Amino acid sequence: MPETKSSSPTSRTRGVLAPVVTPFKTDLSPDRERFITHCQWLLSQNCGLAVFGTNSEANSMSAKERMTLLDVLVGAGIDPSRMMPGTGCCSMTETVELTSHAVKHGCVGVLMLPPFYYKNISEEGLYRYFSEVVQRVGDPRLKIYLYHIPPVAIVGITPKLVERLLKAYPNAIAGMKDSSGDWNNTKTFLDAFTVQTERAVSGFDIFVGSESFLLANIRNGGVGTISATANVNPAAIYELYVACKQSKIENRQSKLEQEQAQLNAVRDVFSSRKFPSMIAALKQAIAIYGNDPDWARVRPPLTELSAEQASLLAIDLKSIGFAMPGLEMDAQL
Repeated sequence: MPETKSSSPTSRTRGVLAPVVTPFKTDLSPDRERFITHCQWLLSQNCGLAVFGTNSEANSMSAKERMTLLDVLVGAGIDPSRMMPGTGCCSMTETVELTSHAVKHGCVGVLMLPPFYYKNISEEGLYRYFSEVVQRVGDPRLKIYLYHIPPVAIVGITPKLVERLLKAYPNAIAGMKDSSGDWNNTKTFLDAFTVQTERAVSGFDIFVGSESFLLANIRNGGVGTISATANVNPAAIYELYVACKQSKIENRQSKLEQEQAQLNAVRDVFSSRKFPSMIAALKQAIAIYGNDPDWARVRPPLTELSAEQASLLAIDLKSIGFAMPGLEMDAQL
């Protein structure tokens, strides 16, 4: 289970979270039953739920669809303290609406993209945006995890922006997810804002966007990973997280490196350019291992894997001994 200190306004989360992939029906509406089932399976594998993240196809869904799905999860008995919904939109008012909805449900935090339509935005503009969101939500329970993903959003989060936001809103700005794919960038934030430094105001929790950097992140004061491949490989990622947190013995380091290499091999398969997108490859894997072909469906403009690509994915995964234990049993609807 991702570690959560409490449900109080100072609650923090850490560990392994998945930006949960969203299943769709034949009419391309969200499939609530399959969504609940997948979230329950992830939780059973000690994986938290970063619903409505990039790999959730969140920006292909309306704010109403996202809020309805969150209501459905809570109604199904899923603990809000295990969820960190994505709420960042280009529209400030939609961001506020989604964020307030998540906070009222008691979610442990929200993962917030910067407004990403306009490019070359100034630090001042981004500061005003996040400030407005914090003030308009106006709830002491609010915990924002800033989402830095320049390969997709182009607009990014800078150390100076974080410093300003932490100074102004030390209780609301809880951390960030760095999906830059650049370890040096992550290290810059770790050096500046983790609890070991004097500049940290009330703690600033840093997640990496790929488990490929999980070992390095934990060793340098980070708190975990919010990773797309946690949708399909959650137990192994969590195992490395726990082992790294517990390991104090030098001769354990080689084993940790081996476990990290195994995680990297799985991620390499899903991120291969042979496939139209990682999202489509992840969904295809769930379709294969859950014996549920409807899981392969994506919402346009994304496209599914072709039959040939699906076969290649199955072969590549089999070659590295990949498995998704318990999924087929749990996937029966």
